[in-house]
Amino acid sequence: MNAPANGSDRVIEVRGLRNQFGAQVVHEGLDLDVRRGEIVGVVGGSGSGKSVLLRSIIGLNRPAAGSVRLLGTDMMKAGDEERIAVERRCGVLFQNGALFSSLSVADNVMVPMREHHDLPLALMQRFAALKIALAGLPPDAGAKFPAQLSGGMVKRAALARAIALDPDILFLDEPTAGLDPIGAAAFDQLILTLRESLGLTVFLITHDLDTLYTICDRVAVLSQKRVLVADTLDKVERCDDAWVQEYFQGPRGRAAERAVSSSKRIAAYAAPTRN
Repeated sequence: MNAPANGSDRVIEVRGLRNQFGAQVVHEGLDLDVRRGEIVGVVGGSGSGKSVLLRSIIGLNRPAAGSVRLLGTDMMKAGDEERIAVERRCGVLFQNGALFSSLSVADNVMVPMREHHDLPLALMQRFAALKIALAGLPPDAGAKFPAQLSGGMVKRAALARAIALDPDILFLDEPTAGLDPIGAAAFDQLILTLRESLGLTVFLITHDLDTLYTICDRVAVLSQKRVLVADTLDKVERCDDAWVQEYFQGPRGRAAERAVSSSKRIAAYAAPTRN
């Protein structure tokens, strides 16, 4: 069961969601809340419908039943103008970046600006340069094309595009997939920095246990066609579901927990004391 949240505090509200493709029912009676300002990680086994859930929330997939409220708007009943207004307040980073290969990084970042605003080109270029810098890319990255970028740079370029319109909610689909451990850890810290500096709410799908333990305030587990549990990691770990136990209490889960706990102890020891 989800932790309680005040109505004004919920920026994502999913109720009774049913997703079905032919005879295959992916979700049935799925409920989930996401509060303003938190980072929620979504995990689940293969075929549990993590990406389908994300696509249902942002409007790329229409559920067979249930409701999705995003930033207070019922997305199943909203008209075109209402939906567009909500879309402007959401940024999405897809798993493989989904950059336009024929456009430079700067032009990719300007795509949402061109779609939703009528701005002078010079101003869009300045905004694009700012977002590229915020994503941790060097200034010369703006002139490069996706094929000229490393995997980590592609992720950051896609992130720059996702924050192009200063969104309230950032959706991330496997943001650290394919990155080496150092690159993945740096990306996790970047997400934390952006959450703090931009006041973002972050909804992320991940298999990366280090990401879950490092940056997530809560974790939602998809199993049995619904959200089995959505809570802080210490409570999720105690769930008696077989998949949850194998995932979090297996060797990799224990190693991730130890690594993060050790990092926190070192940071606390290194922090200056106050008289």
